[in-house]
Amino acid sequence: MVNSFAPLRNLPATLERLRLCYLFSMAGPFSTPNGLVTTPNGWGIGIDAPAGLWQAQIEPGRGVDWMIDLRSDTVTKPTSGMLRAMIEAPVGDDVIDIDPTVAKLQERVADLLAKESAIFMPSGTMTNQIALRVHCSLGDEFLCDADCHIYNYEQGAFAQLSGLAARTVQGIEWVMELSQFQELIRPDNDHMVRTRLLCLENTHNRGGGRILPHENTVTLCRWAHEAGIQTHLDGARLFNASVASGVRVEVLARPFDSVSICFSKGLGAPVGSCLAGSKEFIAKARRARKLFGGGMRQSGFLAAAALYAMDHHVERLAIDHEHAERLAHEVQSSSNLSLLGDRVDTNIVIFRVDPTWGTAGEFVAALLSLGVQAMAFSKQSVRLVTHLDVSSDQIDQACHALRSIASQPAGALSTR
Repeated sequence: MVNSFAPLRNLPATLERLRLCYLFSMAGPFSTPNGLVTTPNGWGIGIDAPAGLWQAQIEPGRGVDWMIDLRSDTVTKPTSGMLRAMIEAPVGDDVIDIDPTVAKLQERVADLLAKESAIFMPSGTMTNQIALRVHCSLGDEFLCDADCHIYNYEQGAFAQLSGLAARTVQGIEWVMELSQFQELIRPDNDHMVRTRLLCLENTHNRGGGRILPHENTVTLCRWAHEAGIQTHLDGARLFNASVASGVRVEVLARPFDSVSICFSKGLGAPVGSCLAGSKEFIAKARRARKLFGGGMRQSGFLAAAALYAMDHHVERLAIDHEHAERLAHEVQSSSNLSLLGDRVDTNIVIFRVDPTWGTAGEFVAALLSLGVQAMAFSKQSVRLVTHLDVSSDQIDQACHALRSIASQPAGALSTR
């Protein structure tokens, strides 16, 4: 016997139906017996064809077994409130002229980061790469951390798309010191590339969400400007840094000539990043965005999600940080696991699996067998990232899974 909820005819409920449909669509293959679209979990979505309205149906006694997804904070789904904001957003053509919701977002971000202007783009990779392109010219060089996202996870796009060279510096526990840079600016010489830009990342992804010390950042940016080079901040998780440190986002961004922030990580929006800087810089960035194929027309629907996220999902990042601390404590309690950097600053937990236990891939597979998704970050390292779609109870379950797996040899788990 299937219980059927009546079709929903008001907007808030309809939005919640749409959210459920979106969530269910992620659950796996579908079957459609008797017109009911069902998931392997036993949930179903049906359509009242005459009215064209959604109705949910649940078979009694069949629960929903959701995975606890800790692979990244980019896996979140829009909340019903965010979906409502998206659907109700006024839009225009942001490529031809102006989308009013995009314009509102850009003005807000520029004000938030204490910059003259900002521009909305599909991804943080695009905002970073366009920043590099605008700051530098063909054949120029920029300085960055050897472990930063721009250098490791953007396909060397600075070389492929803009003809730039990177000169990397290995940070000391993901923090770079002035003494490491002072001799790196190339002399004005026909035989050498020209050093034009310093890039930093806050928080530091490969550093386990490490927050850059603000005074250190101020010192590095002051040195760069005195040396005649520009500065760019990859602030994909800058809101995490602000909430955890108690330092306002504006203060963290102020030392830099350009700043990139992302809305689809801890803030929970489905798509989008913004690049902020001077009016002249952003005018050039807009041309580069067109070149890179990043112009989006009625993108106010996406901008509305970003605005909603800034209104509702910033302060709650502290919850994600507390969840990460609980996971880190569990890691530190195991003799077979060691926490990267011996502390967690924000929402990223990276730990090393002792080779005598097995590999990171084996550990991730064991976690998956207990309903927890994680990411093998290297042969021996595993990454967990907390976010708004993971509850406190689910963190308890993840901690239990970590404890159970780490206490047994890898071979004992192979038949699960």
